Amino acid sequence: MMRAQNIFIVGPMGAGKSTVGRQLAETLSYTFKDSDQEIQRRTGVDIPTIFEFEGESGFRARERQVIEELVGEERIVLATGGGVILSAENRQDLAARGVVIYLHCSPEQQYARTARDRNRPLLDTEDPLAKLRELMEEREPLYRQVADMVVSTEKRGTSSVVKEISRRLESEEI
Repeated sequence: MMRAQNIFIVGPMGAGKSTVGRQLAETLSYTFKDSDQEIQRRTGVDIPTIFEFEGESGFRARERQVIEELVGEERIVLATGGGVILSAENRQDLAARGVVIYLHCSPEQQYARTARDRNRPLLDTEDPLAKLRELMEEREPLYRQVADMVVSTEKRGTSSVVKEISRRLESEEI
């Protein structure tokens, strides 16, 4: 079916990485992991607190360490943070150790899904939608560069997305 034992999900915040990842792992009988949750578990604090005390660079260093460890596991579906692809090392590790799926949706869809979420330090700004557009412009080329598969989650339910991914994993030479 696949060239790798792992599936890594990348994409912007609000694209559905954790929700889709959890259901995909269940469908495939894989273990689900979430890099942001793993960072929070290890530090004992939420991501906004890490950003507050260590800044984005401190968070990215922690994220790098977690990714380096998790890609060595087998039969996992890993939901990554939206900025994981900013690190060339992360992109290299993800591409080398599994199938990378980019969940794509528009900044407007992201905004609708994240508007009430207070756990998004990068959106703690006057104009969160403008920030989402800026992040997409910066990051989308990197998501596409690392992706083996691009799947839209725009105005779609989780089960529809999971069915598409499962079908494509079985039918495509990935």
